[in-house]
Amino acid sequence: MTNEKKCIYIIEDDATINHGIELTLGNEKYEYRQFYSLGEVEDTEQADLIILDINLPDGNGFDFLKQLRKTSDVPVLVVTANDTELDEVTGLTLGADDYVTKPFSLMALRLRVNNLLSRALAGKPCDVPNRYEKHGLLFDFDNLIFKKNDMEIELSKTEIRLLKYFTENEGITLSREKLIDYVWQNQQYVDENALSVSVKRLRDKIEGSGEKIIHTVYGIGYVFKWEE
Repeated sequence: MTNEKKCIYIIEDDATINHGIELTLGNEKYEYRQFYSLGEVEDTEQADLIILDINLPDGNGFDFLKQLRKTSDVPVLVVTANDTELDEVTGLTLGADDYVTKPFSLMALRLRVNNLLSRALAGKPCDVPNRYEKHGLLFDFDNLIFKKNDMEIELSKTEIRLLKYFTENEGITLSREKLIDYVWQNQQYVDENALSVSVKRLRDKIEGSGEKIIHTVYGIGYVFKWEE
């Protein structure tokens, strides 16, 4: 474990958001290079993580991401006002490691940054596979294809985000707070009952008779794992 500070590039033209991200993440563990247009960005090989806006004054962040992925696997967290499902799929397909829509929870953003850097430090691929295939289940998050025993499953956008977070953290207990922050990151207030309802609906769709995949950890949250 190194004590050297990780360098985060923030590519965001809104000065308030740019500096807000820096203040939220703090200076104890990270140092920053802040850019307000694509033309200012240089020496990307020095970055340990890039926080990237899409709508920039001199170009599109997706184009920047596409070019970056030809030479670098640095973790990229997209932060954008583009909240359509197509935009999110495009970003992840081009190689973004995570995708956050504005307005977002700054606390959730800090958690995502920490998670991405932890994966990189552990030597794990930062681009978490967008395909999960096990025990008759097929979840293709890039192409939005979800099947159980070759039968297609219809999932809502909320259920897809919930399922993606579960599969990325298989075997890890996730608190209700983490799940709510991840799934409803662009909402100021979410009734905890919304999570319970969404988990129940997801269970009904992916679990067969006698199967238990999403387990309740009482007083904490849930864990996605297969029972032996």
